[in-house]
Amino acid sequence: MPEGHKTHYLSHQHDQTFAGQSLDVTSPQGRFADGARKVNGRVLESVRAAGKHLFFEFEGNRVVHVHLGRYGSFAEQASPPEEPRGQVRVRMVGKERTLDLRGPTQCRVIDMETQASIEESLGPDPLAGGKKADVWNNFRSRSKPIGGLLLDQSLIAGVGNIFRAEVLFEIGMNPHLHGDAMSQADFDRLWKSLSKMMKLGLKHGRIISVTAKEAGKPLKELANHERFRVYGKDECPRCGGPIAIDSVASRKMHWCPSCQA
Repeated sequence: MPEGHKTHYLSHQHDQTFAGQSLDVTSPQGRFADGARKVNGRVLESVRAAGKHLFFEFEGNRVVHVHLGRYGSFAEQASPPEEPRGQVRVRMVGKERTLDLRGPTQCRVIDMETQASIEESLGPDPLAGGKKADVWNNFRSRSKPIGGLLLDQSLIAGVGNIFRAEVLFEIGMNPHLHGDAMSQADFDRLWKSLSKMMKLGLKHGRIISVTAKEAGKPLKELANHERFRVYGKDECPRCGGPIAIDSVASRKMHWCPSCQA
């Protein structure tokens, strides 16, 4: 599932490419046909992200709300486009580029009031000016594992399974530590690492936790399996011990019981 770095990356990309244009919007698959008619021919004013949500803001108080979920993806091509391939939920055709959306968990037309309600339900977003103090207040009173709190979008927006595993490993924090047992110093280390890692993910359009020195090559040259320290790994890169996989907040949590004791 794309995490917050990816939605912000996509919003910047799509805003630069399509904002200010009147778009031809269709649903080749047919499942978004009614929604497509509501925005077809309208000017796309901007594209914004909040946590894992994307908002394509059209003139006339009409917003296409997209949550990619585990299987959603975008693909661009030149305009005029080729015939649709596969299950294209939404096609937006601009002057020079065409955007296809496939497999989102959610895709619907809403108004800006509903958009505001969605954003208000989310916790602070580190990539959208979310405040450190607000997240600290959200965490320190919870008697739940930090590995679960990080995935709670009402407490902090945009963090997913990979970020939580990589950040907690980087700072050596046990994912089972409860929020109300964290010290201010614990949280400060967590916030610093998370902010840095999410900004790096935004820059590259994909999550990268290793340094170029660790990888032995520039970050832009890393293959997918080289980008992480513990997520999807069997062996800890620090101590050489086995990586454990626990269920935390109903998701698989990769961590090192030795380095994160």
